[in-house]
Amino acid sequence: MVVEYIRYRIPAEQAGAFEAAYAQAGAILQQDSHCLAFEIARGVEEPEHFIVRIEWDSLEGHEQGFRRSPRFGEFFAAVRPFFGEIEEMKHYGVREQ
Repeated sequence: MVVEYIRYRIPAEQAGAFEAAYAQAGAILQQDSHCLAFEIARGVEEPEHFIVRIEWDSLEGHEQGFRRSPRFGEFFAAVRPFFGEIEEMKHYGVREQ
């Protein structure tokens, strides 16, 4: 399993639209067999900061499976207006405890 973290800085006037876009995108993620879970968190001290956390079955499942599926086009269409607000988008391995 790998975890993808996407950090955004969203202006206050766009926060509602951002959350609505990810509600739509989240419904698409839930339909994909490579996506194990996802969540969206908003900064408490700095509410313009958002982190999207997506658990994928593998890096290949995300990049070769999901990104090459028809669902990716739907997903990207929903979040595209906020693509320029991304500060970081990376995958991380999870160590078993």
